[in-house]
Amino acid sequence: MASCSAGAYGRCQAHWKTENASVESPTFVRFQLGTQLKRAREKAGVTTEQAAALIEVSPSTLRRIEQGRVGLKGPALNALLDRYGVADVELRETLRSMARTGKQRGWWAKYSDLPNSYRQYIGLESAASVIENFETLVVPGLLQTVDYARTVISADASQPTPQATEERIAVRTERQKLLTEEKLRLVAVIDEAVLRRQIGGTEVMREQLSALLDAQKRWNVSIQVIPFREGAYASMVSSFHILSFDDGPGVVYIEGLTGDLYAEGEDVDRCMRVFSSLRAEALSPTASTVMIKRIRDEETP
Repeated sequence: MASCSAGAYGRCQAHWKTENASVESPTFVRFQLGTQLKRAREKAGVTTEQAAALIEVSPSTLRRIEQGRVGLKGPALNALLDRYGVADVELRETLRSMARTGKQRGWWAKYSDLPNSYRQYIGLESAASVIENFETLVVPGLLQTVDYARTVISADASQPTPQATEERIAVRTERQKLLTEEKLRLVAVIDEAVLRRQIGGTEVMREQLSALLDAQKRWNVSIQVIPFREGAYASMVSSFHILSFDDGPGVVYIEGLTGDLYAEGEDVDRCMRVFSSLRAEALSPTASTVMIKRIRDEETP
C-alpha cells in the first residue's frame, strides 16, 4: 500500500484526506495505515519488539496493527509517530484521522461467525474499484448462486455449522451488490474445470452456469475461460485476486488452507503481468460465453 517513507509522505496525504471520513471500508483505511506505520518504523530503524514495548503490546499485536488486522488508539499512534520521527503536523493529523476511521465498523460486523481473515478481505473488497480474479476450481464468490455457494461453504475444511453456513451465504449475497449496484468492476479468468466440476449436482450447476451467462451481459463483468486444450499455463495451481483502489496502490490476495496472504508492491506488478498472460491464454469473453452455454446445455439430462 502507500508508503510513508521520506519521499512518499506527500503521496500518502494525497491518497487520504482528513475529511474523507465517509469511506465505506474502515478495513481499507486500517490496511493503509498499518502499511505506512511499518514503512515509517523500518525507516527509523526501530525493531518490532522496540515499537511493541513502547505502546505496551506484544510483538504479535504490533504485527497485526501493521497488517491492518486491528486498529490502535490515538495515544499509541502518537507515541509511535514520535518514536519514528514523524514531525509533519498535517501528516500526523492525516494518520490520526485514518486511525479514527479504522476503528469504525463495516456492514459485515453484524455477522458474528465470520473468520477474521474473511472480514479483512470483505473490507478491502468493499473499497476496491476493480478486482481481477483467477480461479482454477470454483466459480468466483461474487458470481456464485445461493445453492452453489451453500455447497462450497458446507464443504469447507473449517466445518462451519449450519448457522455459520447460512450467515456466510447472506454475506456473499450482500457482497454481490457491489456488482449489481455497479460499484465494482470484476474481471474473472477461470479454468474450464470450474465449469465442469459438478458442485451441488446437475441442477445446481445448470443454474450456476446460467448465472454466469447473465453476469457476462453486465458492462462491469468480464468472464474468460481457459480451455483444457491450452495445456499448462502460468499460475495454473494457484488462484488469486488483484484488488485495485482509486485511493491507493493495489494489493494481491491469496487464500490458503493455513492462512491468507496479502502481497504489495513488486508482487502486485508481477501478479498483474501473470494475469495479463492468463487473459491472453483464455478465450475472449464472447467465445467464453459460447463455451459456457455449450457446457450448460450438454450437461442437461
